Amino acid sequence: MWGTEWHSIDRRDARSPRPTTADCNMNDTNTLLIVGPKGTGGIDRYITEQRRYLADRMPVRLYTRYTAPKGDGLERATRMVLSSLYAVLLFPFQPRPDIVHVHSSHTYSFYRSAFFVLFSAYVWRVPVVLHIHGSSFDEFLATDSRLVRLLQSVVFDTVDDVIVLSEYWRTLVSELAGEEKVHVMANAVDPTDYDPTYPTDPVHLVFVSNLIERKGISEFLDAVEALADRPDLSFEVSIGGRGPFSDRAESVAATHDNVSYLGFISETEKQALISRGTVFVLPTYAEGLPIAMLEGMAGGNAIVSTPVGSIPEVITDDRGVLVTPGDADELTGALARLVSAPDEAVELGRTNRALIEDRYSWQSNADNLVAMYADAK
Repeated sequence: MWGTEWHSIDRRDARSPRPTTADCNMNDTNTLLIVGPKGTGGIDRYITEQRRYLADRMPVRLYTRYTAPKGDGLERATRMVLSSLYAVLLFPFQPRPDIVHVHSSHTYSFYRSAFFVLFSAYVWRVPVVLHIHGSSFDEFLATDSRLVRLLQSVVFDTVDDVIVLSEYWRTLVSELAGEEKVHVMANAVDPTDYDPTYPTDPVHLVFVSNLIERKGISEFLDAVEALADRPDLSFEVSIGGRGPFSDRAESVAATHDNVSYLGFISETEKQALISRGTVFVLPTYAEGLPIAMLEGMAGGNAIVSTPVGSIPEVITDDRGVLVTPGDADELTGALARLVSAPDEAVELGRTNRALIEDRYSWQSNADNLVAMYADAK
C-alpha cells in the first residue's frame, strides 16, 4: 500500500534539522502562523476564536487569503482553482514563523493545505500542526485514487501533529498518520457569549446554518409545515442563514405567523437568537463536530440532530434527540415530542449548557493548543 511505503521513510532524513517549539519554550518571541479560510463557516469561526484566546500567550499571525467560492459547477470550480493559486503563490512571501497551524478539510482544501504543510516543513523547517475539519473527510480518505492517497501519506508523514474532532476521526486518520501524532481536540465555544432564557411558552425552535441541502433544511421546513397543522402545539420557529433554500424558508414564514425567516444574521444577532431558543435543530446529512450545534448547547437549547460524524459522541439521550438524516417524518415526531414537553426540553438544555462550560469551552481548548505547540517535534 502507498501509505505503508511512505511511512517507512523518516522525513527527518530528507531535510536538515529544524527548531521545535519545545526548544524555545513557547515564549513571547515564538510566532504562530494560523493558515485557513475566511468566510462564514465553522472553520472561520474556530480561527477567529483561536486567535482571540491565544493572543495573550504568543504572537499570532493569520494567513487567510482564500474563501469558499460562490457559484455552482464550472464557475465554482474555476473560482476555487484561482483562489487556491492566489493563496499558494503569496504564501512563500510571509515572514517565517516558529510554528504553523494549518486548518484543512477534504478535496480542494486538502490539496491546497498540502502546499502550506510541505513548504512550512521543508523550506521554513518549522513544526506543523494539521487540523482536520470537514464533514466528508472519511470519504476523502477512502479514495480509490493512488495519486491522492500518495499525497495524503506524504502530508501526514510530514506534519508533527494532527488534530481531529473526535474518537471517530482519530481512528480513521491514525491509519495514515500513526496513533502517536493524532490528538482529539473538540471544537469549542465561549459560553459567556450566550445568556440562556429557556423559553417554554411557546417553545422556540431555532435553525441557524447555511440553507443548503446537506444541513437538512428541506426536512426541517417539511416538519415545520406538518407541525403547523397541529392546534395542540404551541411553538415558534426562527430560521437564520442564506442559501438555495432561502426562497422556500421565506415562503414558509410568509404562510405561518409563528415562523420567522431572518436571512443573514450577524454573530451578535445569532448569539442573542440562540440564547432565546428552546430547541436547536440541525438535521444534517454529514458533519465533523458542528460548531453550530455547540453554540446551540451553549445557549441552553435541547438538540435535535442526526447520528453522523462526531455528533453521537456528544448528543446522548439526556442532551437531545437524534433522527435519521433525510427523514422528515422522524424529525417531525422528535420536534413534536419536545414541543409537547417543554419542561423536558428545558432540562436537556440546562444539561447541555453545563456540558459546554465543563468540556467545550475555549479556555481549556487554548490550554491544550499551547501544550501541543510546545511539544511539537
